[in-house]
Amino acid sequence: MYDRPTQAVILAGGRGTRMQPITNDRPKPMVPVLGRPFLEYQIEQLRDQGIERVLILLGYLAEVVQNHFGDGRDWGVHIEYSVTAPDQLTSSRVATARHMIDPCFLLLYCDNYWPMQLDRLWARFREAGKPGLITVYSNKDGYSRGSVLLDRDGHVSVFDRLRTTPGLQQVEISYAIITDLALALLPEQDTLFEEAIYTPLAQQGRLTAYSSDHRYYSIGSLDRLPATEAFMRRKPTVILDRDGVLNRKPPPAQYVRNWNEWVWCPGSLEALRLLHDRGYRTIIASNQPGIGRGVMNEADLEAVHDRMKREIAQAGGWIDAIYYCPHDWGDGCECRKPKPGLLYQAQRDFHLDLTRTLFVGDDERDAAAAAAAGCPFRRVTDACSLLDLTRQLLEGKAPAYA
Repeated sequence: MYDRPTQAVILAGGRGTRMQPITNDRPKPMVPVLGRPFLEYQIEQLRDQGIERVLILLGYLAEVVQNHFGDGRDWGVHIEYSVTAPDQLTSSRVATARHMIDPCFLLLYCDNYWPMQLDRLWARFREAGKPGLITVYSNKDGYSRGSVLLDRDGHVSVFDRLRTTPGLQQVEISYAIITDLALALLPEQDTLFEEAIYTPLAQQGRLTAYSSDHRYYSIGSLDRLPATEAFMRRKPTVILDRDGVLNRKPPPAQYVRNWNEWVWCPGSLEALRLLHDRGYRTIIASNQPGIGRGVMNEADLEAVHDRMKREIAQAGGWIDAIYYCPHDWGDGCECRKPKPGLLYQAQRDFHLDLTRTLFVGDDERDAAAAAAAGCPFRRVTDACSLLDLTRQLLEGKAPAYA
């Protein structure tokens, strides 16, 4: 049995040629994102998730990282370094530093950021009982080229870094939990860590995965930098359910088919004004099965939403986007809450960090969708309105970080 990792190892030694000319005078982890080295965001994330020690495996312009971070005390962690030749491959970097590595540790690449919740990774690792776990992006939107196939139990059946296997879907994004049993496969020859460890582990049925629909962000190439900067800007955002939060909820199996059936919840317009005044982006995510059941159509819904947005704007608020599921209860879609599909749609469109994005709803389906997506959640009740929750949020009394 292993203990939950308290050490992270970051592969950060390459030349970063795809990020030239930025990397002509600095290594890739020091590429600036909103004026700060990308590696700072990773170190802060690791600290916030309970990692106490960080081992950075360096090569190219190692002194730039060492001079900036020192022993890590300014970031609340203890940082150590292992320096090898700039052109050495990653398996050799790990092998050289193996005496410094814990029996169970978290492995990151220096160019990817994903809003990890380490407790969830650890729970999956313990459930699977494998010597290694990788995090994969589900890639349902075709964001990148797949390198992984998962079996029906969510374990890795194929890991193919060269992407020659037909049907590859998921994308491996680091954030791996690795054990000494996995490192026993390290070869003597200089090769890539993924090919040395992940490929054979998958072939042996000894590699599991944590699969996420939450997009990851990267400084792996220049074209990814604008989206990464938008993500790291972390513009304050709230996501709201509609019925029961903004307007009076109709009785079961009934729907707001036109504006005559709309009744504002007390205080909701004032809440939206307060959010807008404080610079919050406001997004709606709502189930609207009346469309799928034939009770209304999408034009009816759009007419309601147009009037709703006009009245919100007149009150001083603003709605940045509306996402809705039009499907019937039994259609098996990915967007109907309690599934988190609507939240992930908003995440991709606005480059949200859902672990920092409050979702406000009024029932168990909303709570389940928030939990599945990793969002902090608050519930509107008869005793606690959207206005109450908004005031708590703006006063720092409501969770803004899961």
